[in-house]
Amino acid sequence: MPYTTHMDALQRTCTGEAMQNNEHWDWAPGTKSIANLGEWLSAFEAVEEPYVSPDGEKIAAIVKVDEGSYSVCVNSVPWESPFDKIWSLRFSPENLPVAIVSADAMWTVAIEGIPWENQFEFVWDLQFARSGSSISVAAQNSRSYFAVSDDIPWEGGFDSLNHLTTGPDGKTVAAVVQTVPIRDADILSFQKGCFTVAVNGTAWDRNFVNAWEIDISRDSRVAAEIRQTLYDYTIAVDGVAWPKRFASVWRPRFNPADHTVTAPVKLPDGWTLALDGAVLWGGRYVQLWHHLYSPDGKRIAAICAPGFGKWTMVEDSKPWPITFNEAVTDPVYSPDGRHLACLGKSEGKWYLAVDGDIWPRSFDRIWPPVFSPDGHHVAAKVKIGENYAIAIDGKPLAQSFTAAWDPVFSPDGRKLLVKGIGTGANQGQYSRNVVETAASYRK
Repeated sequence: MPYTTHMDALQRTCTGEAMQNNEHWDWAPGTKSIANLGEWLSAFEAVEEPYVSPDGEKIAAIVKVDEGSYSVCVNSVPWESPFDKIWSLRFSPENLPVAIVSADAMWTVAIEGIPWENQFEFVWDLQFARSGSSISVAAQNSRSYFAVSDDIPWEGGFDSLNHLTTGPDGKTVAAVVQTVPIRDADILSFQKGCFTVAVNGTAWDRNFVNAWEIDISRDSRVAAEIRQTLYDYTIAVDGVAWPKRFASVWRPRFNPADHTVTAPVKLPDGWTLALDGAVLWGGRYVQLWHHLYSPDGKRIAAICAPGFGKWTMVEDSKPWPITFNEAVTDPVYSPDGRHLACLGKSEGKWYLAVDGDIWPRSFDRIWPPVFSPDGHHVAAKVKIGENYAIAIDGKPLAQSFTAAWDPVFSPDGRKLLVKGIGTGANQGQYSRNVVETAASYRK
């Protein structure tokens, strides 16, 4: 059963690392069989890619029940009422199956098969708040674009909407919007500025030539990349642009401790990091992006290119001694902020690095690293040949899968939840397995 899964990466994109309250999950060691997907292939006309809940207790997939009729099958039981079309199936951080659905040519969101009351001409970009209690989407009616949060649409609409971003608690939702119509070849209107950021439906009172990636702080402040002229870029916070302009910028981030704003910026001598418009780091790089804070806000890291064709991590303006010649991606801090991990690719092979040390073996592919709560262990989903496995502290566990999902550590870090669809005699069988963790990666 050749499933290929990308749910975990997509869910990260949607939630910005959704918080998991997993103290009450089943952490008893052992294997629990949930469903046999081979039986689904016989029961339905078609079965799409499966998705698994964070706690591993549910597996779901969009299924075709009849011509022009679709449902979501959860643990072998389809939703009671089918829909004309279904897409963007996800599990919320609260382990609820959620999807974008269509009935009678109108679209909305369904949670456990129950649709929202409001319907729209089109819906996309399903997102969850980190708290898990709020759901937002982008929507369109009569050529008007807006956001919808928990079935409540913005009161007004815009000519376009993109870069939808949900705040940590879901109470603040922002997006880049177009407030001035642009007719074909209307270059002058474009250069005057037609785009800005709307927060909970209210646009900033200043337009820009362009606006892009958004970040929202815990106290609901909003920052975004902006282009003020055809050649000048900077960051705007709550509608106010930094006084200094740059040749280019990347996505801003709020410090979780003091809510100051940082962003990678391009200077004449290279890329560096700026804080509230002033240069913060002394280092200069060929490229600098995807920066992140430790949970306590005391450390800042970013992906950097110290030279052409060389990639690594830089932390507090100090690059790691190792480099990769193809890519570095998916950086993450441990919950205690003491350790930093990322993925690196060289010569077609993927590696995982922690604090500048590379795991001793490579894999055909690796998914984002997962730290234990105490930072002592690092685990990741990996691909070995045609199958998938879970590796912890550099060593793959014995069991292989035709599909697998990101592992989850128990609150005490002593157990690891492994979720996968088996091979061989267990072909098509989805199970959740709780295993004891091995010796500590970091003392």
